[in-house]
Order: sequence, then structure tokens, then C-alpha cells
Amino acid sequence: MTLEIITDPALQGAKHGFFTRSGGASSGVFAGLNCGYGSSDQHDVVTINRERVAAALNLQPDRLVGVHQVHSADVIAVTGPLSNAIKADGIVTATPGVAISVLTADCQPVLFADQRAGVIGAAHAGWKGALNGILEATVRKMETLGAARANIAAVIGPTISQRNYEVGPDFMDQFTQVNPEYSRFFADGKGDRLHFDLPAFGLHRLQQIGIGNASWTRHCTYADPDRFFSYRRSVHQKEADYGRLIAAIRL
Repeated sequence: MTLEIITDPALQGAKHGFFTRSGGASSGVFAGLNCGYGSSDQHDVVTINRERVAAALNLQPDRLVGVHQVHSADVIAVTGPLSNAIKADGIVTATPGVAISVLTADCQPVLFADQRAGVIGAAHAGWKGALNGILEATVRKMETLGAARANIAAVIGPTISQRNYEVGPDFMDQFTQVNPEYSRFFADGKGDRLHFDLPAFGLHRLQQIGIGNASWTRHCTYADPDRFFSYRRSVHQKEADYGRLIAAIRL
């Protein structure tokens, strides 16, 4: 099976992709392109999957760079491979020939590019990271490398949609305590349940800081098991673990 790579016209000029689970070597609950060493999948099989991603980006495997994601608002700038995993949730670079990447399984993978300045970024933006400012922090870090926010395009890749993201009132309280207007990202569900619109929230945060173009590919990870891994779906199906999707971009 060949790799399936979702791209977006807004990022044309920077080789990039939101990779689905198609075309990987993993099996079982990880069947397909599981790129997460943090999963309980076989390490050497994950390595094969990541090698396939690097090859699709015309790079050697060591040029595919990621971080140890911890749902933070921390961002690092890189110029090449990292010798040790650094805890962060955003990566930026202005160095050609380096692909920066994030892993997700419902959270938002966000790829950024200011093609005039030759600066790119990638962010892992779950609800906590998005609320705490990971998207804004990624843009600010890109600016330190010469990017201008008015020239930055940001694309949110496959993530969980509002229809499938049921939460409780305490969850909404964490948002409305920051800004009461954030209640508009929640829709009523059954009983006291609510449905949170994560990609709409991500787009709002990006638009508020004045970047040139922000969009979502409109793919839901939960609703499409043949194409995407989903943490929430794995919990509902009582599976022992789940695969991780990769999103990457390079100059």
C-alpha cells in the first residue's frame, strides 16, 4: 500500500504533508503508518515507517526532526537533527533540508510557512496546548528567524471534529475562565455533555494574532478509522494502545 499524503495549496513551495495511516509496516491496532516511538508498537517497525516518511520528503531519516511532546506552549528552533529528545510542542526552522514534524492522534497538527522569509513551523496543538498558547508561541518563534506574521500561512491537519469531541462542563469551565467568549466553541449535547470544536478554536487563535492565512483540511480523525489513528476512538473501543499520525514540512 502506498503512502497517502494530504497537502494544502496554502503551503505550496514548502514540501509538506499530513500523512494518513496508509502505507505503513505496522500491524494490529497500529496497522499502517504508526510513527510514534512513544507507542507500544515495535521500535524497528516504527523506524521503517519514519524512513518511509523521510523518503517521501526526499530526505535521509535523520533529517526528520521531532520533539518529545508534552502539551506545552514551548517551541524550539532547530538547524539540524537533535541528539536528544527535547520536551516541546512546537518546532521552527529556516534551514533547508530539515523536515520538522509533530505527532497526533486527535490533537491538531499545524504546519506553518512564511515562504518569503524561508521560515517554517510545526505545532502539536491539543486543547491544552492551544489554550495555553502553543500556536502563538510558534508564530513568535518564527518571527525570531525573520518571518512576518502577515506572510505566514498556517494549516490545521486532520484532527477530531466537534461532532465527535464530547466533554463535560468542567472542561468548558477551563476555557470560559480564560475568556467567557470561548463558550461559543461548545455545542450542547446529551444531558450535561457538550461538544468542543477544537479546529474552530485553533483557527480563532491563529486569526486573532493576524497571520496571513489560516485554514483546516476538514478531516476528522475519529470519524475515519481507515485513514486516521484516534486516541479517543481507541478508548471507546477499549484498545490497549493507538498509533500516531505524523505531519511534516521542509524547505
